[in-house]
Amino acid sequence: MKAIAYNIKPEEKECLVLANHKKHDITIIANSLSRETMPFAQGKEALIVFNEDPLDEELIMGLRALGIKYIATSSFETEHINLNAAGVAGFKIANVPFKQGEEGVMPRMQQVIKNLDNWAAGKCVGKACCCPNDCAKTTKEEEEGH
Repeated sequence: MKAIAYNIKPEEKECLVLANHKKHDITIIANSLSRETMPFAQGKEALIVFNEDPLDEELIMGLRALGIKYIATSSFETEHINLNAAGVAGFKIANVPFKQGEEGVMPRMQQVIKNLDNWAAGKCVGKACCCPNDCAKTTKEEEEGH
């Protein structure tokens, strides 16, 4: 899966690269996600964000226009993502389903990669799912041919 990670800190970058094992094509950007840096997401399928980068409706619609389909946050929190706008845009959204202080950087990056792995395989991300739409129901209906 082609992904882009914005606003990544050096220790997060190292852990993300190690967790990825060269499975996904991840572009790493040190800058925050903004209207100015958003064009770097052109041609990517997934966005990896950190809770320092708020995703408002305008950014979400811009990312959708660039081809993004998935948003993976490396945090437990999702308040930085306008989930309603993301749902309208049809994004699949995943978080790290445990508090950040509990596990450390490497387990969080491993969960981010696991989320990308599941999406790449067409699977649900399970407990990490933060979709405002009932994606589990949609997936089941698609499998049954509805």
